[in-house]
Amino acid sequence: MFSLSPATAIYLHQPATDFRKGIDGLLGIVKRTLTEIDPMAGAVFVFLNKSRKSLRLLFYDGQGFWLCQKRLSTSRFPFHPLNHEMFARMLLPQLLVLAHGGDFQKLRLAPQFR
Repeated sequence: MFSLSPATAIYLHQPATDFRKGIDGLLGIVKRTLTEIDPMAGAVFVFLNKSRKSLRLLFYDGQGFWLCQKRLSTSRFPFHPLNHEMFARMLLPQLLVLAHGGDFQKLRLAPQFR
């Protein structure tokens, strides 16, 4: 299995993604766009389709890539781009809220302590 921690880097792909792409297609998006990030370093990449009914997570666990998908039955994932970049950073609580169909952008989090 896999687990996510607050230290896990999470990147949200902001444009709608064609979900006919599989692991290799999504990995190609990551490699072309985030040239400074190694996709095999443990980061999680989040993608939404055009209708915002499905969400996919792509990540590497040390042996291979995982591609996980959630499709909502009746509603859509609430999402509006955060900025004009292809990928935006997310925090773990934001990903969890988004995965449950909530609006992660309205989530107020305490500042992270370092």
